[in-house]
Order: sequence, then C-alpha cells, then structure tokens
Amino acid sequence: MRNVNVNSIGEYIREQREQAKISMRQLAQSAGVSNPYLSQIERGLRKPSADILQQLAKGLRISAEALYVQAGILEDRSPDSGVRSALLADPQLSERQKQVLIEIYESFRRENATTGADTEADTPAELPIGAPGAEGEVLEAALAAEAAAEAEAEAARDPQTVPKNRPDRASD
Repeated sequence: MRNVNVNSIGEYIREQREQAKISMRQLAQSAGVSNPYLSQIERGLRKPSADILQQLAKGLRISAEALYVQAGILEDRSPDSGVRSALLADPQLSERQKQVLIEIYESFRRENATTGADTEADTPAELPIGAPGAEGEVLEAALAAEAAAEAEAEAARDPQTVPKNRPDRASD
C-alpha cells in the first residue's frame, strides 16, 4: 500500500461532493455519519475507514473503489496506457461519467484479453447479436424492416401506387 495523505482523501471527497452539488449535511445524512465527522474528514483531521468510505461513495453515487484508491486502501489497477488515469484526472467529466467510461474501457480490455484480439486490426470485427456494441446493427435492421413494412402497407392502401419492382399493368 502507498503512503496515505489523509488530507488528500478529504479534499477528494469535498471535490466530489461539490461537483455533485450535495451539501455536507445531505452527504452526512445519506452516508449515515455525523456532520462534524464528515467535516473533519474533508479537512484532513480524520482518516475514514473502508466502511465509511463505502458509505460516502454510496452517498456520492461514485464507486467505492475510486475512494479506496484515493485513500491508499487499494492499489491502482495495472498499467492501462494512461487512459484510466487520464479519465480520472479530467475535471470536465462528472464522477459518474468517469466511472461509466472506465467500465466501458475495461470491458473492451477484458474482451480483447479473452479473445486474443489483435488491437492493430484494420477492420472492426463483426459483432454477434446480443454482444455489447451490437445494438446499432440490430437497430439498423429493425428500422429497415419497419420502413419496408410501412412501404408495403402504403401500397396496399393506395391502389394507384404501382410497386417499383412490378411492370405497369395499365400499359399492357
């Protein structure tokens, strides 16, 4: 484990609370801790336990893992070409956005590790239906089928409409 700067975890919690636009009193209540205790944590006077960090993460709606890493309870994950740390350091993203992006990134890494996928591939792999990311192809197919059904229904309602793939019978 790394050395813990007690003040840094408090500062981090305060930043996350302010970014989420939650008052100290609201966070203390949702996390089940006293307002003075949360104030002491944020000012770096107290070091919260893993249980308290978990409760605070729940109140902030962020992952407990992010707080554990910040507090030095967990080591940061294996090297990831800097993507993970860049996402966590980006002040333009909310904590929820950071966590979602990290989860997506890690799911791609896991998928590539299990399939042995070549990360230098020129063309994207075909995604089977039901695979993460295949929703776009399924949506395209559904929209195309819906458009074809609407065209057939329109042709059935209007006897003057001549289907494009049939010859005009009036010219016979």
